[in-house]
Order: sequence, then structure tokens, then C-alpha cells
Amino acid sequence: MKNRSRQLTAVLILGTAAAALAQGTTFLTIGSGSTTGVYFPVATGMAKLVNDSGAGLRANARSTGGSVFNMNAIASGELDAAVAQNDVVYYAYKGTGLQAFQGKANSKLRSMAVLYPEVLHVVARKDSGIKTIADLKGKRVVIGDLGSGTELTAKQVLDAYGLGFDDLGQALRVSPAQGITLMQDKRADALFYTVGVGASAISQIAQTVDVNMVPVSGNQASSLIKKYPFYVRFNIPAKSYKGVGATVPSVAVQATLVTSTALSEDAVYKAMKAIFGSEGDVKGLHPSLANNFNYEKAVKGLPAPLHPGALKFFKEKGLNVK
Repeated sequence: MKNRSRQLTAVLILGTAAAALAQGTTFLTIGSGSTTGVYFPVATGMAKLVNDSGAGLRANARSTGGSVFNMNAIASGELDAAVAQNDVVYYAYKGTGLQAFQGKANSKLRSMAVLYPEVLHVVARKDSGIKTIADLKGKRVVIGDLGSGTELTAKQVLDAYGLGFDDLGQALRVSPAQGITLMQDKRADALFYTVGVGASAISQIAQTVDVNMVPVSGNQASSLIKKYPFYVRFNIPAKSYKGVGATVPSVAVQATLVTSTALSEDAVYKAMKAIFGSEGDVKGLHPSLANNFNYEKAVKGLPAPLHPGALKFFKEKGLNVK
């Protein structure tokens, strides 16, 4: 009887899938990042908006290694869309900047929308004595996963201060979750993380360890922005995290939703309407979106051309895009 029940369940599942395919349902897998960052809850929320729209699309969000992984996974067809840093998307599109993309330009990458600023957080244990980027020399510093967007940002910022990874006491290439543990266990003195303000990883460190937020400002920030125009100045508001009593100047890149030409104009247009049709709905997904997203900003700083489906959507919203 049990076997018959299992067989019947299997038939029903297959039948549902077949019916969905027969109705022309498009399935979207959206790449995000670590579950402790902002990408994951944003992508999960977007998938829910798609699934609730009744537009003939089904979506799911997948936790991944972040921007660089996502670009490679879109190129291979493993992902249909993803959230990623706009600088990393640009490097993938052009086949430059990062070793992972050298000589492998993905001209099929397409932008859907710019979402929110991804702010460089440089968090240091108070007992480490680190108050400036220059103080990182000789210290144990979490610089992000190997090949991640955060690692690239850390390299570029250190360079602006005349430092390299070799100047650190130890360059720790680990995930944000592992970085939290290292900071808590006093096995790391500081941590780089490019992420939306309010990320749970940073909040968790600040709740469990006395920390300083290290500024990126002055001539060094100016030279960084001049050399890498993806960056903008961004002030981390006071009281964003426990123990951070004053505004901290830093820099930011932009989190961007991207896809490729492999996804049809119709599918992307339906996804755009489901996710971005109401500014209120998309702002409700996360504070980073609530405080920063609007249609005008969504088409500024695009790292690759707009997908035709996204172009159609924004034109209907009255924006002058091409």
C-alpha cells in the first residue's frame, strides 16, 4: 500500500510539472550570496513576488558564493539571473579586471536593474588598535572569499593606501560566516565586507564583539573613485550597528540584478513587472531597498546593456532609456 501511495505521489508531482511545462511556465533560478548578507533575503523576496504574480513564471533563490560565482554560473546556464556588484558584472562582461574573467568576456550578460549601494564595511576589533586603513599593516584581516567581489574591493582600497595583501600579517580568504567566527574567537583583527547597510553579518559581529568601523575617506577615497568610477562616496549612518555612534565615511559600489540574452524578452518583462511593478513592494523586501531604490536610480550605473525585457519595462515607466 505504501509503495502504491509513493507511486501515486510521484505521478502527481510529475503531472503537475508536466502541466506547468504545457502551460509555458518559465523557471527562474536567481543567484544571491551568503545567507548572512543582503543578497539572499532580497533574492528570496524577489522570487516570492514572481511566484505570487501569476504571470506564468516560477522562481527560486539560491544561496551562492556571491558576485563572481554568479557571473560564471550565468555564463554556464546554471543560473538564469543573479544579484551582483556592478563592478564585477562589468569585468565579466568585458573579460577583464579579475582573473576569473580574463579573456572570457561574456557579451551575453544583460542588466535588469540597479538595486542599492553596497557599502564597504571595514570592521575592526577595538582591542586590535586599528583605527585607520593604514593600521591594517601587519594585522590578521578577513578579505572575503577567494575571487569574491569583497576580495577585489579590499585589494583596490588597500592599494589606495599604498598597501597590498602582502603587507597584512595574514590575509584570510573566508566566507562572511567564517569571518564572523574568526572575529569572535580573536583569530582575526579586522574584516572587509562589501554589503548593504544593516547586513546581519555585520550586526552579529557588532552585537558580540566591541568594534570600530574603519573609515575610507580623504585623498585615498578620491583617488579610488577616480581610478575606479564604479565607486561612490557613502556615509554609514550613526547607530547603524551597535557601538557605532558616529557617521562613518566609506565608499560603495552598486548591487545590480542581471541576467543574460538566454532569457527571452517576454520572460524578463514579466519578471520585471512582478518584481518592480510596485516601488512599494520592492522597497518592502529589505531596508537597503527601502532607503535607496527608485526607478530613476535603477537605470544609472548599469554595468552591461539593459535586457530588452527590462528596456520595455522602464520605457513603460516613462524613463528615457536605450
